[in-house]
Amino acid sequence: MPDRSRSHCDTSLAYKNQAFLDSADARPLRMISEYLEPLSHFRRHRIRDTVVFFGSARIRHGEGPLARYYEDARTLARLLTEWSEQLQAPSRRFVVCSGGGPGIMEAANRGAHEAGGKTIGLNIGLPFEQQPNPYISPELCFEFHYFFMRKFWFAYLSKALVVFPGGFGTLDEMMEILTLAQTHKLAKKIVIVLYGTSYWKEIINFDALIRHGTIAPEDMDLFEFADDPEAALEILKEGLTRLYLTPEQPLPEQERETPAIAKTAI
Repeated sequence: MPDRSRSHCDTSLAYKNQAFLDSADARPLRMISEYLEPLSHFRRHRIRDTVVFFGSARIRHGEGPLARYYEDARTLARLLTEWSEQLQAPSRRFVVCSGGGPGIMEAANRGAHEAGGKTIGLNIGLPFEQQPNPYISPELCFEFHYFFMRKFWFAYLSKALVVFPGGFGTLDEMMEILTLAQTHKLAKKIVIVLYGTSYWKEIINFDALIRHGTIAPEDMDLFEFADDPEAALEILKEGLTRLYLTPEQPLPEQERETPAIAKTAI
């Protein structure tokens, strides 16, 4: 007869089994965790929506020919946060959000922090460049493994996007949001500002894209250019006020709750 004094069965609970959670079989659980865990924080801290800052991790304070963009991002984030903190709302509106790392990301979080506001960092583990900067609100600092889940949170809470000069990562993130806006795959409007006209017109030949017929002339209406923090702030304030603070059609009741998760177009 079997010795019933000793169990030969693994009786550990699945959700406490670290070996299983780290396995390929549990990958869907890890993915959904990167949705549910940030969502719980955003609800708890009543984050209604965000303004996302993209830009290079390599643009540092006081270093190199692009250094002014660090100070411009810092100033714009501070001005935007000072404005949003004055809004009479039961939840936090237009919270500055970045990719959580150094460079332009740090500058954005720093400016919002200096204005006394909450600020979000959506960090991701990379071999280099990417460690959370010290200006992120601790309760809103997230570490992602999956790029697509990080991009999900960039897109799904944002009401506006400011894109500073950057490289592959910035181009990737910017083009994804522009594509979502162009194809109406999100049932909301996003105010998009490309910061640094000369940089962006050198890096991307928009006129050539129109000339070759790969984008339509009206696609240029998806974004505006700005070259100083005050001009960028006015674009953001005008767009966010028109679209979200005083919209022509009131939002349905369920969409007034926090956080404001965007619907995909069906």
